Amino acid sequence: MKFSATGAFQSLFISTLLSLLWVGAANAQWLKASRTLMGTQVSVEIWSEDIVTGRDAIEKVFAEIERLDLMMNPWNVESELARINREAALHPVTTTAEIITVIDKALYYSRLSDGAFDISFASVGQYYDYREGKSPDAKKLASERENIDFRTIELDVADSTIRYTKPGLQIDLGGIAKGYAVDRGIGILQELGIESAVIAAGGDSRILGSMADRPRIIGIRHPRKKNEHAVLMPLVDTAISTSGDYERYFVKDGIRFHHILEPSTGEASRGVQSASVIAAYALDTDALSTTVFVLGVERGLELVNRLEGVDAIVIDGEGKLHYSQELLLSTRP
Repeated sequence: MKFSATGAFQSLFISTLLSLLWVGAANAQWLKASRTLMGTQVSVEIWSEDIVTGRDAIEKVFAEIERLDLMMNPWNVESELARINREAALHPVTTTAEIITVIDKALYYSRLSDGAFDISFASVGQYYDYREGKSPDAKKLASERENIDFRTIELDVADSTIRYTKPGLQIDLGGIAKGYAVDRGIGILQELGIESAVIAAGGDSRILGSMADRPRIIGIRHPRKKNEHAVLMPLVDTAISTSGDYERYFVKDGIRFHHILEPSTGEASRGVQSASVIAAYALDTDALSTTVFVLGVERGLELVNRLEGVDAIVIDGEGKLHYSQELLLSTRP
């Protein structure tokens, strides 16, 4: 698939909805709703021949994402993931097939990137508070970053068990779970016969079909201008995820502390403002956008260029855009 992009900055393509909103044009019958789930704004937009049926389909998507949120939220003490974090260093924990699937994919990208993507970043990440502007002190950082090591997560896919061989290790699926949830939502819509839709969860989106006879235009947010886009892209039947240093952060003494941590240091990854990845499934784009962000422009694009059916746009620390090889060729006259 060929993609085109432009660097023109334009107004936000999709405005954030603060509460549930239905939009159903009298003739077009595009329906849209938005809710806060998985720590972000989740929106579902579909084309439906029947408004009642369409609304029911959207409710089914929200119900599924809410179910996954309750399962994979490490901050909810009642969640399955929280139970794993409490018990997996003590003994192998039998868990759900879905968590096994997500963690298995996460470990795949950890191996592929030599640890640039590592869900055990939570061993240090749990000590950052971006709302309060707090970060771990040097002593805490030095001790806890030793627990970041995906290699000490033992996964038995056949038996659906997980075990940590480091007592202080904790995992967070925030860099991949939203992508999985978006894919599950699209799967539900496909089972219901929906042929055109978009599901977005924060920076993770997947487009099903197109907008009538036109591609869906998706904007990549400008990392330093909140209400502007750095790139607009026409996309059909694909997923796109963006990881940026503007999503959760605070600035202290002129330094930006954001939530995308470099696993080897436990500190915010530097050198990139945002990384966007395009591929068939949001599960992959979610993990890869974080991976590329941490790897940086050169190593990140080198990885993407090796992967079939994957493209990327990276905005470096100076605000300059960089494209993966296939995408770069498609933007030339």
